[in-house]
Amino acid sequence: GLQQRADAAGIPFVTTQAGGMFGLYFSEAEEIVTFEDVMTSDSERFKRFFHLMLDGGVYLAPSAFEAGFTSIAHGDAELKLTLDAAEKAFAALK
Repeated sequence: GLQQRADAAGIPFVTTQAGGMFGLYFSEAEEIVTFEDVMTSDSERFKRFFHLMLDGGVYLAPSAFEAGFTSIAHGDAELKLTLDAAEKAFAALK
């Protein structure tokens, strides 16, 4: 998924997930658990990622401090679009 693509690009990135809700953080931390952890993430890099994803046709929450959501409306085509856009975005963030 997203984590594997970030890792392949050498981008420090942490994902969190609970059910269909997820968080995306640009961070060297091994995990993001607390508010303090979130505050140490790179929100400027997230901003660049957000705009690169928009350019790729993927609409994420516009802030590093907001959650994203998936649902049964997201099928294989949407997941592929998201992962392809993320791969390009991570490459651009190097």
